[in-house]
Amino acid sequence: MMEVDTPRKHILCVVGARPNFMKIAPIMRAFASADSALDATLLHTGQHYDAAMKHTFFDQLGIPEPAIDLEVGSGSHAQQTADIMKRFEPVLDANPPAAVLVVGDVNSTIACALVAVKKNIPVIHVEAGLRSGDRQMPEEINRVLTDQLSELLFITEADARGNLEREGIRDEAIHFVGNVMIDTLRYNLRNAQPAADVLAAQLPDAAATLPASYGLMTLHRPSNVDQPEVLQRLVQVLAQISQDTPLYFPVHPRTASRITAAGLDELLHNARITLLPPLGYLEMLGMMRDAKVVFTDSGGIQEETTALGVPCITLRENTERPITVTQGTNTVVGTDPEAILSAYDSVIQTGGKRGKVPELWDGESAQRIVRVINDWASAAP
Repeated sequence: MMEVDTPRKHILCVVGARPNFMKIAPIMRAFASADSALDATLLHTGQHYDAAMKHTFFDQLGIPEPAIDLEVGSGSHAQQTADIMKRFEPVLDANPPAAVLVVGDVNSTIACALVAVKKNIPVIHVEAGLRSGDRQMPEEINRVLTDQLSELLFITEADARGNLEREGIRDEAIHFVGNVMIDTLRYNLRNAQPAADVLAAQLPDAAATLPASYGLMTLHRPSNVDQPEVLQRLVQVLAQISQDTPLYFPVHPRTASRITAAGLDELLHNARITLLPPLGYLEMLGMMRDAKVVFTDSGGIQEETTALGVPCITLRENTERPITVTQGTNTVVGTDPEAILSAYDSVIQTGGKRGKVPELWDGESAQRIVRVINDWASAAP
């Protein structure tokens, strides 16, 4: 009797914003490997998109061209989430996947998870269980709700299991696999652009001379840049620090507009803070790797600096990545100038927290994820 080939099941992988791209790259590679029994299709919602971003993230990270682009664009949280849901539903109707895989905590994550689960399509959440405890952060709402909708939950640190179990998630749905962001970092570290090369490309004049030691700073969270008094406080203390350690500041256009609106351009101009345009992944990785200290409000940078062993001072009141504090190189200081200066002085005097690379942050997380999904899909009817 002739055997009939069973069609391969496919997983629809969703990305929407810059933080997602570093997380999806190793997962797509793992699905493409000979060990995977599943086909993976990449969908880009278009939550963040421009031509320069495509080059600096998709091309540098080797992410395949998305099979589907919803081209949603920007908008308020409600508008963007609704637009993604309306455009995502017909995709599922046309070709229902075995599961929808979402990463991180952006609007695309919760929007696509919600549409999928209402159509009885299982949801897989990569980077589940992270909690800051701050429900005023849109990302926290997205994380909590996506985890409640998910069939498989992949966690980056062991303590995330407790967060999920307290919220009623069954233990067998939770899988500790490590951190796919660190997969991407390890995979690309050999190609990271040296800081001197980055500055020579961005500042092709005398200002591009790399100082003996420097710091890197990033600011983008609304809680920091949308409140003029908070932004002024941060810029003033960082300008003070820059007199001792020059700082480089890849500044997002939205942050730049807030700085101008707050009347802080002259303060930055008079400080030893060099503004750079948004950098590609390999350029940013090189700048972080070679820095003496990093000031940031980014969640991903907290993880990357821990993996690199670079002191990180987080300009937030909390973090959803506590392992970077308890085991890594991160110190959370909020926006109080004295706390920021104290943390900086500690870096200068002692070299900062030594830390260690957390468990399973070994560059193999994506392979573990795909093995679990393969086993799960094989057991499904």
